[in-house]
Amino acid sequence: MPDEIYYDNSATTRTREEAAKLVYEMLTSCYGNPSSLHKKGFEAQKRLEHARDQIAASLGCQSSEIYFTSGGTEADNLAILGAARTQKRRGNKIVTTAIEHDAVLNTVKFLEGEGWEIVRLQPDQNGQISVQQVLDAVDDKTVLVSMMAVNNEVGSILPVGQLCKTLRRKYPQLLIHCDAVQAYCKEPIRLGKTHDVDFLSVSGHKIYAPKGSGVLYIKKGSRFRPVTFGGGQEKNIRPGTEGIANACAMGLSAELLCQEREANHKRITEIRNALLEGLTKLPDICINSPADATPYILNFSALGVRSEIMLHFLEEKGIYVSSGSACAKGGASHVLEAMGLPRDRADSAIRLSFGRYNTLEEVPVFLNALEEGLNRFRR
Repeated sequence: MPDEIYYDNSATTRTREEAAKLVYEMLTSCYGNPSSLHKKGFEAQKRLEHARDQIAASLGCQSSEIYFTSGGTEADNLAILGAARTQKRRGNKIVTTAIEHDAVLNTVKFLEGEGWEIVRLQPDQNGQISVQQVLDAVDDKTVLVSMMAVNNEVGSILPVGQLCKTLRRKYPQLLIHCDAVQAYCKEPIRLGKTHDVDFLSVSGHKIYAPKGSGVLYIKKGSRFRPVTFGGGQEKNIRPGTEGIANACAMGLSAELLCQEREANHKRITEIRNALLEGLTKLPDICINSPADATPYILNFSALGVRSEIMLHFLEEKGIYVSSGSACAKGGASHVLEAMGLPRDRADSAIRLSFGRYNTLEEVPVFLNALEEGLNRFRR
């Protein structure tokens, strides 16, 4: 029987041992400032560029298109603000979805306060946005479309690749941003091929690297205006002394996880299918994730039991789950609300999210604990 079951990998992952060891090495041995002109600085710069190469290889792009940030949130902010402000003379309209991460939604809300027109597309009951919805919303005044690759709460896979092909033909000047935090190293992403976007954001702590690491991809030739200023690091896109230890750990984690991707995807699909089979045998369980969602996320509602009550009951059993996005801190889910779910389903929603350390042996343990909680709190 496992000591603990961690089903909250979409909130954060355990830093893998190889990455943690590399962080220690970088902090204690290769600790130079990459901007310094002496040997220590050169060594640090060389390691940073190797990490950049690793990230580029994981995405299928050029190393010169990779910029290190402090995480997915900063990458989202830089992309949206930098893209919008360089295009202001051409138009003032941004199209996004109502189910984006708060890093996107709050950034466009800020721009809305500056006079930008923001269109937030509503999903269907499966958490999906269609290509046609986007095409109907985009016009000649639209300068940016921002759509996530995989939704962080229900796991729906949005049609970013298909959308890019259509928009490129019809609106060649339009800029496209994708928050790919939940898809990176899990679902196939080849920049310029599967995802022909101008900007793409990913995070290190969702791929077994430390918190405080992230990347913004900027397609060569895409229009962009820096929004922060400093000493010129990262080609002035994200100035400030680089967090080199975390960046190197992220590069290593990305390389290793890409090697494991197919095996992980197969195993996690088996875990998700086993959980689905068990959940459907329990009374008053509603599955909120669509059938074609990423296998890494499974959202369901245990009707009659509030999310927080079940979450803390499971926690006492050493089982860690989420009631939605970790960034919401238990607040109402804007994703489930946008999907039009009844209040009782939204209030009882539990998100399970899986990673490389999860096993099939955990499934019956979780299901038994869940059933025990249902029997106790539904009386």
